[in-house]
Amino acid sequence: MKKDLTKLYYTIGEVADMFEVKASLIRFWEKEFKGIQPKKNKKGNRLFTQVDIAKFEEIYELVKVQGFTLDGARQQLKLKNKKATAEPHEEIIDRLKAVKKELKLIQDNLS
Repeated sequence: MKKDLTKLYYTIGEVADMFEVKASLIRFWEKEFKGIQPKKNKKGNRLFTQVDIAKFEEIYELVKVQGFTLDGARQQLKLKNKKATAEPHEEIIDRLKAVKKELKLIQDNLS
């Protein structure tokens, strides 16, 4: 499902059509996966953003294509999120170590 997303918001029907699934599956996944929180208009209709659709795409890939259970898909998404947040932290730690080394050299030169 790669489609050019040009609108700010998509209805549940449009999202269901993109993935060739029923709207009830979209509502079900919305309840099962915390990361999906569509906005709702005054009538209560769900309005999905491009970010929501990207999350659905990940879930669809894990569940429908790769055959993960819902629990398995949740675990895979958690692992992916941990890796995504760990990488910048490692970069920061490396930079801090370099700064510490520079400061140590400066301190040694002052002594």
